[in-house]
Amino acid sequence: MWSSSWIFVLAAAGSAVGLGNIWKFPYITGENGGGAFVLLYLGCVTLVGIPIMMAEVLIGREGRYSPINTVRALIQQHKSSSMWVIIGWMGMLAGFLILSYYAVIAGWALHYIVQLANGSFDGATAEFANDAFDSFLADPWRMVFWQTVFMVATIFIVARGVTKGLETAIRWFMPMLLILLVVLLGYGVTSGGFEQGFDFMFSFHWESVTAESVLIAMGQAFFTLSLGMGAIMAYGAYMPSNASITKTVVTIAVLDTVVAIAAGLAIFPIVFANGLEPSQGPGLMFVTIPLAFGQMPLGALFGVVFFTLVSFAAITSAISLTEPALAYLVEEYNAKRWRVAVSVGVICWVLGIGTVLSFNLWSETYVVGELTFCGFIDYVSQNIMLPLGGVLIALFAAYGLPNTVVGSQLGLREGPFALLWKVVIGFIAPVAVLIVLIAPIFDVVLEFLGLG
Repeated sequence: MWSSSWIFVLAAAGSAVGLGNIWKFPYITGENGGGAFVLLYLGCVTLVGIPIMMAEVLIGREGRYSPINTVRALIQQHKSSSMWVIIGWMGMLAGFLILSYYAVIAGWALHYIVQLANGSFDGATAEFANDAFDSFLADPWRMVFWQTVFMVATIFIVARGVTKGLETAIRWFMPMLLILLVVLLGYGVTSGGFEQGFDFMFSFHWESVTAESVLIAMGQAFFTLSLGMGAIMAYGAYMPSNASITKTVVTIAVLDTVVAIAAGLAIFPIVFANGLEPSQGPGLMFVTIPLAFGQMPLGALFGVVFFTLVSFAAITSAISLTEPALAYLVEEYNAKRWRVAVSVGVICWVLGIGTVLSFNLWSETYVVGELTFCGFIDYVSQNIMLPLGGVLIALFAAYGLPNTVVGSQLGLREGPFALLWKVVIGFIAPVAVLIVLIAPIFDVVLEFLGLG
């Protein structure tokens, strides 16, 4: 069990704060209406993200097992349908699949720490930055090396257990991540492009808000909080009984959002100050940012700080992705934790080789349509399994558990707040997530019919 509710906050926030916070949130904010998009996002977090996170935590704390065995135990205890157990299986599998390629991308950040530290980007041109990234992606051996380094670090941490492994890592990594972010934010404020960066993210451009913007905001709110993959449920199982789920989840959501906004205010001033293009997606992190740091005084130092920040964010997410499968196998087979951790790590590492090859030797090999191996794993896990898992978690909390269980876990008595919870978790949240899940399929059908 976590030693305090604050450690749970840090652990869950570490799971939520990942690569998407560092570059995706700032980028999609600027492209979808700036401040208008931030309001949409906060609305989605409030109506969808926080309720589903509360549901996932309360299920985990009520069951006190790994996600699969937690749902099994609650099904038996409350005589619910055995079909609900799919929640645990889907979450565990989704987390495992995501970790397989997440470790590869995180390995890129480790590679760039070394590259910036040795001065490779000092005075670099845009052509050099592009060529350096392309050259790295074309070399499967270098990618596998850094993927391996990241996986070894992750497995070493989770193998040590909740207190010695997860909690110790969280105690160090999360404060250091926040300190590094403050340092970079201070640098961004003084870089000369802060006003442009601030305007890019927060000027209200309602004309840029479309129906797709609403879907993007919903998806970002859902995925950034690590919902539907079993990680929050597994962490909830270790949560002290006297901690308030509502207050804790709201704190996590606020911290996650603050980190995302602060990351944008740290990154985009640097981009604009150097006259670079902010709309590059993944290239923003691995081409534009190294190029920017290479042009500025003490750029190598701050570049190392930036990619160390990215690595810390990645590893806190990675250990949460590992925990659901690890906890289940330890419980199911009464096996030693370190042996299971190594086994899970090796299997995940082997699966990750497919992602490595998707960027070079298998770059023109497609699994479905135009999806490479990596693209297919990413699409199935994030676009299908996670939202579907989130819907099932919400419905299980609303209809699969007695009101007395939910009420005792959340501290809700009969009355308007209990009714509001039931409406949000039993209708609003699952319907909203289903819209996110179905909308892309609907668009494909319209396009096929020539109506899109």
